[in-house]
Parts: sequence; C-alpha cells; structure tokens
Amino acid sequence: MTDLVVIFRTHSDIEAQIVRGLLEAHGVMSVMSSDVPHSIFPLSVDGLGDVRIAVHPGEAEEAVRIIAGHRTELKNGKVVRLRDEFEALQQAIGYRFRDRGLLEHAMTHTSRANEDASGGVADNESMEFLGDALLGFVIADMLFRDFPAFDEGEKSKTKAALVSTATLARQAERLRLGDHLLLGRGEEKTGGRRKQALLADGYEALLAAIYLDGGVEHARAVIVREFGGLIDDVRRGGVSKQDYKSTLQELLQSRELPLPEYRLVGTLGPDHRKRFEIEVVVRGERLASATGPSKKEAELEAARMALRELSHSDA
Repeated sequence: MTDLVVIFRTHSDIEAQIVRGLLEAHGVMSVMSSDVPHSIFPLSVDGLGDVRIAVHPGEAEEAVRIIAGHRTELKNGKVVRLRDEFEALQQAIGYRFRDRGLLEHAMTHTSRANEDASGGVADNESMEFLGDALLGFVIADMLFRDFPAFDEGEKSKTKAALVSTATLARQAERLRLGDHLLLGRGEEKTGGRRKQALLADGYEALLAAIYLDGGVEHARAVIVREFGGLIDDVRRGGVSKQDYKSTLQELLQSRELPLPEYRLVGTLGPDHRKRFEIEVVVRGERLASATGPSKKEAELEAARMALRELSHSDA
C-alpha cells in the first residue's frame, strides 16, 4: 500500500475538516488523523493537538495548490487561516480569543458533532451549562448592586426575563451569532441558524468560552456590555421583555395619547428563515420599527425601541 503524504497540519480539528471538505470538493480524497484522544474539550493549541491531513502522493501537489488558492497572504508575510469565520463575531463581542479552539467548540452544535465519523468533534452542551451558570451569577450580581430597592420577587422576575431563551436569542441575533454556528446538514436544512433554542444555547456557550479563555473578569466585562441596554430598560420601568407592549401602552395613556398600532411592513428572507418587519404607529406617526423571527417577537422589539425613542425625546 502506498504511503500517504501529509500536506496540511493545524491545531483545529474543525479547520482540518474544512480543508478536507475543500479537497473533496475538488475530487481529492484525503485522510485526517491526530495523536490526541477524544475529549469533551477542543483540541489543544500547544502543539499536542496537531491534526494532519494526508493524500495519495500522486495528488499531493494538486492538494497543496488547492489549499494555497484559498489562503490569504498579508504584506508582512503572515498567512491567514483558510476560513476565519469567527472574525466578525469576535469584533461584535469586543473580545479576541487567545485559544480560537474554544470559540469553535462553543459554536459547534450537537448535530455537527454527531455527523463526524471520527468522534473527534465535541459539541457545545457542556459549555452551555457553564455559560448558563456564569450568566446567572453575573446578572444576579448586577441586579443586587443596581437595584437595592427591589425585593427578592422583583429581582427573581427580572433575572428570569433577562436570561430567558427569548432574550438570549435576541442577544444572539444582534451579534449575528447564527451565521457562525457549526451545524449538521439536517439542522442546516431546517433553519437551525434562526431557531431560538439554538441561538440561546450558542450564546451561553460563547460566554463560557470567553470565561475559559480569559477568566471571569473578561467574561463579566462582556456580559456587562451585552446587557447594559437591557438593564437600562429595567431602570425605565420594565422588568420583562414581555411587558414592553403593556409598558408602552401605559406610557401613551399617561400622555393622553391613543393606543399604539402594530403594522406589518413586510417580510425578509426565504420561507425557512423568514423575518417579519413590524412598525409601531401612534396617531399615524411611526415611533419605531423592528424585525424578528415571528410577528410577536418583532412587535415586542418594536415596542422596546419605541420606549427608548420616547425616553430619549424626554431627555
């Protein structure tokens, strides 16, 4: 049997799979191997997690050419990885990972891990668990410090609203986190990138990854930035996202204005990833508009934006 030739090495098993898929798309069959045993954590980046891709000697030159064609070389001679699909996400959260494998792990849904025959890809379920605990603690600490007048019931209700699946999914949508999820083919086809549960879980896993990469202070700083606007909303009188519509209605009534109308402006995207655009109107004047994965979610977000606009106009 002819010995295979190693033509690519990386510290990321996910990047190795991307390269392998690239080669197969060009008709070059390859074999992926690693000396690292399966673990619930991503492969190490300290040299112990070396993942190799090998091909038949007769296809080695072509494989190297294909890979080189998908790299980018900067003026300083540094070669950028084949697909830095998380760059926009790191910019959005204001945190850059030292161990990029942690970010890949956080974005890996169980459907992607289940489709990997090698068993070397771990899903983000354990990180979701950690992120949920981390987020709950930081939010509780923020509420304790910022709302000393709230009784236990008010704090609990507010915390539940802030860490709810709906709220976390909206936070994830704002970061366009769905675009970065690593999904299996089946989940991809059924619109997994827009499913609230997947977005919320991915968001929690992302926070856990930041904690594992940079420590609790970096994680706390990101959470404080991420939830600062929602905490401000609580200060303006709403403890739950579900209360935005009623809060807006009460505010308008206190000003002797008519009730708001919610109008469907249109829809965006294909049927399996449809988003609804809603505008909130008072006396024929549009106060705000927003989009969401459902009409209800879009209405709630439009109400929140309208409350924010009204508060700014009062300032």
